[in-house]
Amino acid sequence: MLSESAAAALGGRVFAYVTGEPGRLLRFMENSGLSPDALRQAADSPDLVAGLLDHVVADEELLLACAAALEVPPERITQAWRRLGPPDFDDQPSETPGEFGA
Repeated sequence: MLSESAAAALGGRVFAYVTGEPGRLLRFMENSGLSPDALRQAADSPDLVAGLLDHVVADEELLLACAAALEVPPERITQAWRRLGPPDFDDQPSETPGEFGA
């Protein structure tokens, strides 16, 4: 598994790839609902990178093209997505019995 810093660095490279071509950028903005101003304001946000990785991983053709352009295996981008994205539901701490007055 990638370290968080390695995942963030790769996420930055994926960000540059997607935003480096107007068609790819427009598609991401349409899928995410971000306006150009919102994208500029969120540019340094880890949440934006996580969302962008989610967008890339969800589209196999884009994932493969991005991986080829960055000269990394597609699995590495998927690892960065897993590392930087929200935790799986099953990874959430469980509630202790009676915690909510039960």
